[in-house]
Amino acid sequence: MQVAAERFASADPNARLAAAVLRTLFGEAYARDFNIALWEGTYVPASRQARFTLRVNAPGALRSAFTPPADLNAGRAFAAGLLDVDGDIEAAVDELFDFVQRPPALTLVKLAMLLRRMPRAHLPQLREAHLRGKRHSLARDRAAIGFHYDQPVEFYSSFLDRDLVYSCAYFDEGVTSLDEAQHAKIDHTLRKLRLAPGERLLDIGCGWGALVIRAAKEFGAQALGVTLSERQAREANRRIAQAGLQERARVELLDYRELPRDALFDKIVSIGMFEHVGRDKLAEYFETAYRLLKPGSLFLNHGIAIRERNARSGKSSGFMGRFIFPDGELEPVSDSLQFAERAGFEVRDVENLREHYARTLRHWVKNLESNRAQAVAAAGGQSYRAWRLYMAGSAQGFRTGRIGVYQALLAKPDEGAVILPATRRDLYSAGTSRAG
Repeated sequence: MQVAAERFASADPNARLAAAVLRTLFGEAYARDFNIALWEGTYVPASRQARFTLRVNAPGALRSAFTPPADLNAGRAFAAGLLDVDGDIEAAVDELFDFVQRPPALTLVKLAMLLRRMPRAHLPQLREAHLRGKRHSLARDRAAIGFHYDQPVEFYSSFLDRDLVYSCAYFDEGVTSLDEAQHAKIDHTLRKLRLAPGERLLDIGCGWGALVIRAAKEFGAQALGVTLSERQAREANRRIAQAGLQERARVELLDYRELPRDALFDKIVSIGMFEHVGRDKLAEYFETAYRLLKPGSLFLNHGIAIRERNARSGKSSGFMGRFIFPDGELEPVSDSLQFAERAGFEVRDVENLREHYARTLRHWVKNLESNRAQAVAAAGGQSYRAWRLYMAGSAQGFRTGRIGVYQALLAKPDEGAVILPATRRDLYSAGTSRAG
């Protein structure tokens, strides 16, 4: 039955087919709290207050998006600009998520019949990952990291804070801006490690060097960061030099597995790199960190984890695997802690920052939208559209609890002794562990 609010702008039969596809797809939610705009001028207003407008920009857009596998093709259609969203893109992800993940069988049959009657859309050349070689080998990991991180720094600066911290921020009491929240996260992390002046710190997967710089400048540490991204290493060392910290901080283009066997650090930290390790390499990851750490000291591992009930879908696939995080893998936090314990670590503290990451991602999406021209100039329209969708989808995942982000403080006991105070009180005392 035709919705009364529809007023078709043309006689194009594909517009009516598109409306039928969307009615089938959304059911009772069709045009309820979102508008619909079709390529030929048809506009269907929301029956309630609209949270967003779904734009169908070509006659074949819906056929491209919802022909299986929908978890890949819907993302392709957004990346190509065949579909777009004006307004609250996280709300749009909410509307589409259930169908893309768990489409009802009867809806699929009806949808397939409608989509076959629609024209095919021409997809432009898209930047997709097609990795070769053994999964999580040194060479393939370099390729995977390069695909995600080796975009121009101007692209990342269009949505990150001024220090280019690409991980969950920490919105401590009174903290509202992204810049402040990222400083708070780094300080919260280094205080957990009880980092002291003169200590040797290793940052595994150091990004553009923000934590390395802050550890050296504000905590007086001797900090080494390692990354597989050439652009990250270059920018991090430029920032280190700009801050005059070459004697206390450096970043090397190196895999953590390639660090010298006799290297030894007082403290180790890894923030936002854990998702790239892979389940088959978790034992090696924790064993390597254990070997590199001095007895009695601490390793803080910060990574995204999937809920146990969703564990079967932990490997990046579909849109996320092809456009954003090739070879990325999420594990339940319980599994990762078991691997850590088998390597010899003692678990001393675990904190879930899930709500903080949802808030961080909303800042990133807002910044990206505000700086669209800069992002497109740096990396192109496809990257802008794909990353906007990925970050909004991730915010939805953290908000709904499908995924979480955990900081696990791990100790390497020295005949039972661990360099930790008796309580956590020092974590919340201003100025703790600062160089002065």
